[in-house]
Amino acid sequence: MKSLNRLRRTLLTTAVAAGAMALPFAASAQAPIVIKFSHVVAEQTPKGQGAMKFKELAEKKFPGRVQVQVFPSSQLFGDAKELEALLLGDVQFIAPSLSKFDRYTKKIQVYDLPFLFDNIEAVDRFQAGPQGQALLKSMTNRGLLGLGYWHNGMKQMSTNKDKLTRPEDVKGLKFRIQASDVLEAQFRELGASPQKMAFSEVYQALQTGVVDGQENTWSNIYSQKFHEVQKTIAETNHGVIDYMLVTNAKWWSGLPADIRKGLTEAMAEATAHANKLAADINQADRKKITDTGKAKIQTLSKDDVAAWRKTMEPVWKKFEGAIGRDLIDGALQSNK
Repeated sequence: MKSLNRLRRTLLTTAVAAGAMALPFAASAQAPIVIKFSHVVAEQTPKGQGAMKFKELAEKKFPGRVQVQVFPSSQLFGDAKELEALLLGDVQFIAPSLSKFDRYTKKIQVYDLPFLFDNIEAVDRFQAGPQGQALLKSMTNRGLLGLGYWHNGMKQMSTNKDKLTRPEDVKGLKFRIQASDVLEAQFRELGASPQKMAFSEVYQALQTGVVDGQENTWSNIYSQKFHEVQKTIAETNHGVIDYMLVTNAKWWSGLPADIRKGLTEAMAEATAHANKLAADINQADRKKITDTGKAKIQTLSKDDVAAWRKTMEPVWKKFEGAIGRDLIDGALQSNK
């Protein structure tokens, strides 16, 4: 009997110990999926607000199962390190400008081609269509998966001259550009001199005459006060500055199916929120620029736009092989 009691006590002790050992594993299994969303702009920008909306929606859909941590203003990584960090798994979501992806696929350069899209609605139609959606998936072999497009807005052109309606008006001028082969070719085709320059240096360069002009969205022009050091802004809508919401393809495919579905829905809603905010801010900032009376805003006629587009066709031709004629035609079709 004594030996039987000892056996029972031994079995009970073993069972309790086994249960205690299992507790950390059970707790670990219930730990939330942590999603780090890193971006380089301020929280109050459309991109920053889109990230916060995604956090709100994702955590509401999956209380206790998903935790989204948003890191704005390059708190974790600057522009140059974001993609590397994503591929290493240090963050799960980033939203770089589209031009950052040309080292992964040259097809993305379609968005840099000048005077290709008439307006942001045409960009929307292209991005929502099969070709735009295919571009989101075109880098999975490099470990990147696009989940959506977020707008900054359409680009306008400004100079320190009185007139800016036709291509010949920028001949001989120095223009600040982002680091982009397409944008460099654009201004060379116009007979202008492109100058690659960091965004933070543009105001002083315009103010001192180091460059004569630049291209940017209304919100960037207003927030950076470029309108105070330029005489003329032409409402050219000649290009688009957008971001791609991108994740690590391997990490994404490893998520539970229901989480993936819910996050996709949250991202779609956050995208709509960010894009409406971008449109509202651009229109508001255009009016603010007008109200200051500092820079004169010029609009282009249909004949003006046709002249710019005709001048830019050699640029389209130069990059057609890398981008694909089908994508260029698809972009043109989105204008109708």
